[in-house]
Amino acid sequence: MVVMDATTLPAALAETRDDFLALDVRDRLQLLLEFANELPDLPERYADHPELLERVVECQSPVYMFVEVVDGLVHLHATAPAESPTTRGFASILAQGVEGLTVDEVLDIPDDYPQSLGLNEAVSPLRVRGMTGMLARAKRQLRDHVAA
Repeated sequence: MVVMDATTLPAALAETRDDFLALDVRDRLQLLLEFANELPDLPERYADHPELLERVVECQSPVYMFVEVVDGLVHLHATAPAESPTTRGFASILAQGVEGLTVDEVLDIPDDYPQSLGLNEAVSPLRVRGMTGMLARAKRQLRDHVAA
């Protein structure tokens, strides 16, 4: 298990990690699938303008995302196909976990957060790499936003 500094992990992501680690491997996969069903819909302004979303090439499935900052708070929007529930689950964990955080709070999330969920035994390493890619892409988009 990966141990992270609790001061850098936002409460929602820490709670999600703890929920996963409290379960056996099979139940972790079930929880991931539950998250897949909770991926928020894209706001209309993005649903009508897919060119605003960036492809997450680290994911095997066609995942697109965009991070925006409104009044200093982060909002991550993502879309992933229904037939890719593990990928949708990862996107949902990140979207829900960073919602309403400050830019600095998101940038401080440990890069290895996806590995801390204990899913390495339940899904392929490529899937975990996809979530790592989503987090890295979100952070890069935020850094670009701050620099602009």
